[in-house]
Amino acid sequence: MAAQWRPFSKPASLTMRILHTMIRVGDLERSIAFYTEVLGMKLLSRKDYPDGQFTLAFVGYGDGDAEIELTYNYGVDRYELGYAFGHIALEVDDAYATCEEVKRRGGRVTREAGPMKHGTTVIAFVEDPDGYKIEFIQKKAAA
Repeated sequence: MAAQWRPFSKPASLTMRILHTMIRVGDLERSIAFYTEVLGMKLLSRKDYPDGQFTLAFVGYGDGDAEIELTYNYGVDRYELGYAFGHIALEVDDAYATCEEVKRRGGRVTREAGPMKHGTTVIAFVEDPDGYKIEFIQKKAAA
């Protein structure tokens, strides 16, 4: 008889939370500008590691939510994104208005706001300067 799959159950003493998602970027200043000026995040920290030839910048909304780590490796201006990474998801009050604001700020909307296929949740997608996808998921109305 095959073993039945069971989800990981954490012991009561083990507490975890998501800290950040790391993406490699080709132009750190351009990426910081996108996440701060287009998506309204804050630059939370930035540190150069000259011996390791990289710089780390953390962006986020600064209210305890998970952050995005932008990693710039000196001399690398482009990465193949691969097929394993999907997207970063951000909850928004109004996906339609958020898309319009992203466009006004110079960002690129790749999927306009609207109900998801086979569902009713309103979503949209934008793309950062390196081609990473960011999904907007509209908050559900309170019942």
